[in-house]
Amino acid sequence: MKAPVLAVLRRLSDGGFHSGERMAEELGCSRASVCARIQSLAEHYHLQIDRVRGQGYRLLTPIDWLDASAIQPGLPAGLRVEVVDETGSTNSDVLARAAQGEASGLVRLAEVQTAGRGRLGRRWQTPLGSGLTFSLLWRFDCGVGQLSGLSLLVGVALTRVLNRLGAPVRLKWPNDVLLGECKLAGILIELAGDALGPSAVVIGVGLNVRPAGDVGQPAAALSDVGLALSRNALAAALLSELADLLTQFAHAGFAPFQAEWEHWHAWQDEPVVLLPMQGEALAGIALGIDAHGALRLMTAYGEQAVHAGEISLRRHA
Repeated sequence: MKAPVLAVLRRLSDGGFHSGERMAEELGCSRASVCARIQSLAEHYHLQIDRVRGQGYRLLTPIDWLDASAIQPGLPAGLRVEVVDETGSTNSDVLARAAQGEASGLVRLAEVQTAGRGRLGRRWQTPLGSGLTFSLLWRFDCGVGQLSGLSLLVGVALTRVLNRLGAPVRLKWPNDVLLGECKLAGILIELAGDALGPSAVVIGVGLNVRPAGDVGQPAAALSDVGLALSRNALAAALLSELADLLTQFAHAGFAPFQAEWEHWHAWQDEPVVLLPMQGEALAGIALGIDAHGALRLMTAYGEQAVHAGEISLRRHA
């Protein structure tokens, strides 16, 4: 029998040595299968695994495993946590569940995403145990057209929590959380529903706890500022704040959070340039945002309101 993919690593995560023979017995597979799986996992996840004759194997850098039973008690009523070892995309998983009628409040976290994505189709993949990746299903009575500013609201929730924990993060319009000039976290909002309502929203968050893998741009991690916090405690704190702000958003929209978003804005009143997927770049001064979350840009032609779409924002030299 083939050893379960991450079950072997979980045995090695306590820092002690584990014999291949004992693990084979516990996992119900052959010793050769355990040995082959350890070698494969070390290569695939870029892990350092120590092997000593007569003692067995150990993982040199322990993994802070996600645990639904550790996250759930810290959450408000209505949120339901699931943790999986590996999936293509937590957003895709939750979108599928939403289409099947899943109630609001489902949270799905994954140790490994093989097809994680961000805005504009960018990849979001992080090494095993180094990131916090989750998707939250939230249902609204209103139509999708009344949900403008939602991704910015999620950014406010993340930024509040991370600053309270000691990470001096800021926001970049529309969906990024920055630490210094580098991306710490990204937000992906996917919508389903009718123009008049109701609507279902899947909120995807990817956050680097330790140095990131391939996210397609310069990246930061919470470990860069010495923040050592259990991923389970971090998930509970972020999800609790999100649930609170989403409840407020359902009643009042984004306008009450406009000033706070601007307070956290990394490039407030600074020169920036907008790079659309098609067409010419547009330079100007980032004046802030309006009550619907559109970027207010002072250009050579006057002030323009720019809505999120197939567009990137950069600091202008």
